[in-house]
This record gives sequence, C-alpha cells and structure tokens, in this order.
Amino acid sequence: MARSGSIEAALSPTPGGLVPLLLDWFAANARDLPWRRTLDPYAVWISEVMLQQTQVKTVIPYWERWLGEFPDIRSLADAPEERVLKLWEGLGYYSRARNLQKAAKLLAGTRGGRLPDTADAMMDLPGIGRYTAGAIASIAFDRPSPILDGNVVRVLTRIHGLPGDPKGKELNGRLWQLAEALVVEASGLPVRRSGTLRSAGPCSMLNQSLMELGATVCAPRTPRCAVCPVAVRCIAGRSGRAEEFPQAKARAVATERRFVAVVLSRGKKVLVRQRPAGGVNGGLWEFPNEELADPRADARSAAAAWTGLAPQGFVALQPVKHTITRYRMTVDVFRVEVGTKKFPGVIGTTWADPDELERLAFTSAHRRIARRLA
Repeated sequence: MARSGSIEAALSPTPGGLVPLLLDWFAANARDLPWRRTLDPYAVWISEVMLQQTQVKTVIPYWERWLGEFPDIRSLADAPEERVLKLWEGLGYYSRARNLQKAAKLLAGTRGGRLPDTADAMMDLPGIGRYTAGAIASIAFDRPSPILDGNVVRVLTRIHGLPGDPKGKELNGRLWQLAEALVVEASGLPVRRSGTLRSAGPCSMLNQSLMELGATVCAPRTPRCAVCPVAVRCIAGRSGRAEEFPQAKARAVATERRFVAVVLSRGKKVLVRQRPAGGVNGGLWEFPNEELADPRADARSAAAAWTGLAPQGFVALQPVKHTITRYRMTVDVFRVEVGTKKFPGVIGTTWADPDELERLAFTSAHRRIARRLA
C-alpha cells in the first residue's frame, strides 16, 4: 500500500455512522464518576476546570472537598480568596481557581448566582474558553455544543486520518467542524439510559463518549484498537498507524532551573513568606528561596551568603524536583535553627507553627517541603 502525507486516499471516504456506535458504547461502558451523577451546571463547571491537565483519580477528592465547602456559586463568590487557593492547593495553575471565583462573583451579582445555558454566553466569563463552555453547555444543558480537548483531538484525527498539527489554524478548524457535526447529529437521536447516566441527554452523552474513548481506549500510546467501538470506522486504526496521530509539533526542549530554599526554624515555628499578588502564584505561601544564577553553584554556600548565616549550621533535606510547562526545576532544601537572628536577605515573612502551615495555601513544591517537616 502506498504511503503518503494523508492516508485518507488509501482507505474509505470520511467515516460515517459514528454517533450510534459512540452512544451505545458509552451507555454500557461509562465510568462511574461523581460529577456524572449530577446535572448541576456549577458542579459540572468545577469538574471541567479541575480536569484540565489533571488525571481523573487526582481530581475526585479535590472536587468532593470543593463541593462540600462551596456547594454553589454564591458560596464560592463569598469565600475568602485564601481559602479558595487552599482548596485548590496541589492542582497547580492557580489562575484557574482565581478565575472560578471571579466568574462566581460576576454571576452572583448579575445572574442571580446561575450559569447561562449557552456556550456563547459562558465564554464571556473569566476562565471559560470554547472547550469548557461547550462541555458545560452539552453536559449540564444538553445543548449541541462541540468540545475539543486532547482526548477528542486524538480520537477525531485517528478516525478521520487527518495529518498535520491539530493546533494549526486549518486542522483545528476542521476538527471543531467534525466535533460539531457529531453532537448536532446526536441531538436528534433517542436518549440512551444507563446507570448514573440515566438523566443525561444525547448531546451530553455524545461529547462525554468522545472524551471517555480517548481516556480509556484510544490512548496516546498502545491504543486498544481491538476493543474500540468505532474500529471499523477508524481510518488510522485500520491502516495500523493509529499511534502516528495526532501529528503534533515536537515539544520544546526542557530548560533546567535550580533553586535553593531555606527552612529557618525558631523552636516549633518556621519562617514562610507570601508571594506578591499579581505575579506567578500570587498570594500563595512558600519558604524563603532564590534561583541560582549558575546551576552549578554550591547551594549551601549560596543559601548562607543570601541569609547571612554561617554555612556550618545548614542541614540538607531531600531536594524537590518538579516540572512546570517546559521547565524542569530542582529545589535544594536546607534547614537551620536560628533563634532570634535577623536575615537581611529574607523579606515579607511570618513565623508559622505546624497548625498554621497546614492552613496556609502553598505552592505545590513548597507544600512537599512542609510535609517533610512533620
């Protein structure tokens, strides 16, 4: 068989008959997830924002705690920002939590604490883009609004054998058209009733089926084509080239960055500082730290010079490694007992005991440091 940039010419035309196959499969195979037991638009909204770039198993306890403390839009709008950030702690991308509260405040003031029921209206709210709006509108209100996340991109590029970068303007537009055609077709079909989905409409089920298929069957590597409900309609799968799609651009080379953090102890209390509002991780707490201009520098000497303390008193703790976008970060951590000493290089701080450490919202890397102190 001849190989080319597109495999559509070598196989059948654009696949059809997908919607009934997807709906039947999802009705029988949908995972029992807590946000699927409700059609509350607010609860759906929270789940969709939390699930962005985060695994389902990680999100479940966060979603349950959040809904337990902020059960509706008004309670979120009225909450102290520090408490909102604390409940988000560990999910990263804290701007999402702030945008949730900003949107909640707008809704509480202008719409009686209710989300609009169309995707277009939702996109006027902070932090709600086209995907999130389509997900909420279709799942909570059964609107025929398309969705396109990483899972759906993978499913659609494989089914239709679409080469190219899915983030490129032309292919991305084509994928949105395909996603919309599927959900519009589903809107005219009977509802499939099953388990926790007994209240879900056909648009809700269609969009969720695409996400579920990508999450559980149409995996990025070693897709389970043998059990795929649409295998007979999948161009890439039938050609044995499923893993070649989507053809995203190569990721940027990771940049290594190195920091040194110091746990300055005074009895049971340690020194922490709050990041300035408006900056990266603004409002979150951390241990005093600095980035090393030279990644090869001696971290202990750098910490001593920065705090004005003798290096002999610094006790090394286990370094913290974490990744944010294209940055791979290593944080060398030292603990030192300081009594009543002053630290010219450390500003904007407060002394916190173990209970206070637990209540404060930390960046994820520094929460890991705090846990090692227990």
